[in-house]
Amino acid sequence: MARPLAGAAYRRLLSSGPDTVFLWLSHRRRVGRFPNLASPVTYNDYILRRCLYPEPHWTTLTDKLAVREYVGNKIGEKYLIPLIAAPDVFTQAVFDALPPSFAMKANHGCGFVEIVHDKSKTSFDALRKLADRWLAANYYRQSRERHYRSIKPRLYFETLLLDADGKIPADIKMNMFGQGTDGPIIYTGIVADRFGDSRGDVFDVNWNRVDLAVGHYPRSATDVPCPENWAEIVDVATRLADGLGYLRVDLYNVAGRVYFGELTFTPGAGVFPFHPDRIDYEWGALLKRMEPVRGPISPPQATAGPVGV
Repeated sequence: MARPLAGAAYRRLLSSGPDTVFLWLSHRRRVGRFPNLASPVTYNDYILRRCLYPEPHWTTLTDKLAVREYVGNKIGEKYLIPLIAAPDVFTQAVFDALPPSFAMKANHGCGFVEIVHDKSKTSFDALRKLADRWLAANYYRQSRERHYRSIKPRLYFETLLLDADGKIPADIKMNMFGQGTDGPIIYTGIVADRFGDSRGDVFDVNWNRVDLAVGHYPRSATDVPCPENWAEIVDVATRLADGLGYLRVDLYNVAGRVYFGELTFTPGAGVFPFHPDRIDYEWGALLKRMEPVRGPISPPQATAGPVGV
């Protein structure tokens, strides 16, 4: 029997190995089993295939700046968060011209967000160092989602959205599985108070809570009321997803006004552990209805023994 890879060797293999090996081992480490890349069964299996075989237009629609044109044409510019600036170079003059509060973001990956409630409590140098670190990051290398490779890193600044309590509005993460016999099949993760007392809940299209955890977020202890404009939220997400197959549409809802967040074609990068695990298979069955198989893939032969994780 092959010996498990030691921690350092495992990390080297992950960092320097080909994309297929990286994703295969990452899935084993995060989800607890090796994926079925040859004949996808679970949701994560299909997402891994998407990471390796992305559609060409995903790059533009994943770019958080470039996608604004698509959104404006598809549903109207009123759904876009107002853009303050997207400078080629972040300078002191750009910083000085920013309003007292704003959100600083980068366009080429996830997690590049800095919330500034009061500009007087930060500095140009502090934000520039953070921006430089973001722009130097190769997001594709972190998760091997290949459609991120061609996105040119850009910095941009948006109006800061706040709810009635002065908090960042909840993330509305809508998994769009197309049409079923009784209407659209949508499973929506609601992540509330992401920068404070975070909570995560999942609902179906009729706002019935689903027995599913949202990542590491604890579930709400009390009922989460359905937004009064839920029908509009569903309509906006459905129109944005039209013709694109499965994807996740992220929105915000502020005082009854809907704002676009982003489009995600490979949520969780194929290494998202579901709790309970059966949902991975149930969502995989939904994806099978609408997902073409993308290229011939076999398990990496070089790593076919037990793997230390």
